[in-house]
Amino acid sequence: MGKSSSKVKTTETSFDIVDVLYEQGGQTVEELETKLGLTNSTVHRHLTTLQGRGYVVKDGSSYRLGFKLLTMGGKLRRDVTAYPMIKAKVDSLAEQTNERVQFIIREQDERVYLYTQTGESAVQTGAYTGRRGPIHSSAAGKAIIANLPKGERNRLLDALDLSKTGPNTIIDREELREELREIRERGYSINLEESTAGVHAVGAAVRGKNDEVVGALSISGPATRLKGDRLERELPDAVLGATNELELHIEHA
Repeated sequence: MGKSSSKVKTTETSFDIVDVLYEQGGQTVEELETKLGLTNSTVHRHLTTLQGRGYVVKDGSSYRLGFKLLTMGGKLRRDVTAYPMIKAKVDSLAEQTNERVQFIIREQDERVYLYTQTGESAVQTGAYTGRRGPIHSSAAGKAIIANLPKGERNRLLDALDLSKTGPNTIIDREELREELREIRERGYSINLEESTAGVHAVGAAVRGKNDEVVGALSISGPATRLKGDRLERELPDAVLGATNELELHIEHA
């Protein structure tokens, strides 16, 4: 039992080092010692192992993350069903609407930006490929939850930490269930400053050959611009048209 626990602790230490390098950039052995409360020899041993596997690179006296993680992420993204078509649709919608467009996938209780593109008038919201966030507070995330099989959807809803990320984030479980029912009925979701103050979005889920949810496509922009008929008709039509084309592509691929 002790041996197994030791292995888990060792793995956790390696990932603690990776997390610090990700969050704070290059660090010396001494800086990692202080931040993680570890001995010099322990930090050095983990860094040497991570460096040998390509996850960490040494620059002078500092260590930083290597691009092996990007290599792995790139492969994971290419493995997503119909990724080339997804990228093409995101690019096309961004050009058509002049707003920010993204394709999001679900990983447990989080949303992950698989790919994002900006149009000429798009505002910077901090969204980037690989960014993560709570799945319940975005248009794409809600579209994904709404279209999960009932049992899986209920298990996820029961387990979600309904934290607030924007002024209007839905944090009441029953209110969220009602919102998801409405999304299933109309086919798309709307985010009214739920993830970010001053930002609205429209999203819709994309299904695969076996009716599984591949992910969701969404368009986001400033609340002052995404309102009225544009929010209620123009952008939902654009998103639904694009998701329908993606699903047809997946079905006949």
